[in-house]
Amino acid sequence: MDEFEECVCDEAQKYKLGHVIRGLHGAFGKKFMACGMAVGLDEVTLMHGWIMGYLYRNQERAVYQKTIESNFNIRRSTVTAILQLMEKKGYIKRSAVEGDARLKQISLTDQGMAIAIKTKAMIDNMESTILEGIEPERLEIFYEVAQKLMTNMNQ
Repeated sequence: MDEFEECVCDEAQKYKLGHVIRGLHGAFGKKFMACGMAVGLDEVTLMHGWIMGYLYRNQERAVYQKTIESNFNIRRSTVTAILQLMEKKGYIKRSAVEGDARLKQISLTDQGMAIAIKTKAMIDNMESTILEGIEPERLEIFYEVAQKLMTNMNQ
């Protein structure tokens, strides 16, 4: 039984948005962990991977905790815990900002940089696998609908 089927309670629930999103999230997380283990990234969580990817793509600009909170739409307390763990594991470093001792700039360590590169390659491969057989036009519609759902939820 696949992840989507596991979260479906009955036929009436089959197309409830929350169940579909939950099923996709769970299945994606499982696939990420399985692919990560296959390439030796078994210590990296999905959120750590996303954050390291974001930091990698934004190396040329200053990134702060607030930046991560807003870009990933997660609470400050959650981001604090995630960043503390990432720092403990040696993926990131926090540097004081001149003029405001409370503000810390977040950047990848060398270890974090290497993991971000490896994770990106793994995710690119994983995405090509899970998108197999989906026509580009249908995928574009999916992205448009997902964006509209996000807009509606943020109102």
